[in-house]
Amino acid sequence: MTHYLYLVRHGEHQDAQHGLEDGPLSPRGRRQAELIADRLSGVPFDAVWHSPLLRAAETARVIAERLPSIDPQPSSLLFDCIPSGPSPEMPPIFEPFFGGVSEEEIDAGRAQMGDATAMFLSRKPQASHELIITHNVVIAWFVREVMEAPEWRWMTLNQANCGLTVLAQRTGRPWVLVSHNDLAHLPFELRTGLPEVPLV
Repeated sequence: MTHYLYLVRHGEHQDAQHGLEDGPLSPRGRRQAELIADRLSGVPFDAVWHSPLLRAAETARVIAERLPSIDPQPSSLLFDCIPSGPSPEMPPIFEPFFGGVSEEEIDAGRAQMGDATAMFLSRKPQASHELIITHNVVIAWFVREVMEAPEWRWMTLNQANCGLTVLAQRTGRPWVLVSHNDLAHLPFELRTGLPEVPLV
């Protein structure tokens, strides 16, 4: 029996281009959400969770419009956060990122992601399919956790809007990374975080 965890970053939001932290989906973000919903239409989901932030909640709502059998539920464990701070082994190039981040923010993010991985990466006694709609950092932390990489490595993992990452755990085995940031469901003009010219 296998427990599958499908991780989806929210769609592009309208305020992203203005540097604001949250906002409703842009028209492009809504189309991204519709296409990931179509991609996931054959999966028999047992549970669907999303971050309470607007951009993730709207992504979940769009997916639910196309997959009426699901009932997305908000989880405070899926908020955007900073899950770890600077460490001696972290390359110095990342140090400026933490210039505006307080110790309190880091402590809160670390506690949140500790609880999140304890909940969502817990062993299930039966086959299961769960969908999580959340943020770039949260997905990066889950992948880092599964790969047992150093804490700072979450900073080197990037997910496109409505990219699909799949984790799986078979009974008696460790978690594995099945796919990361899969964008096959998105046409090139809807893909974010890639070079400006198509890769051939």
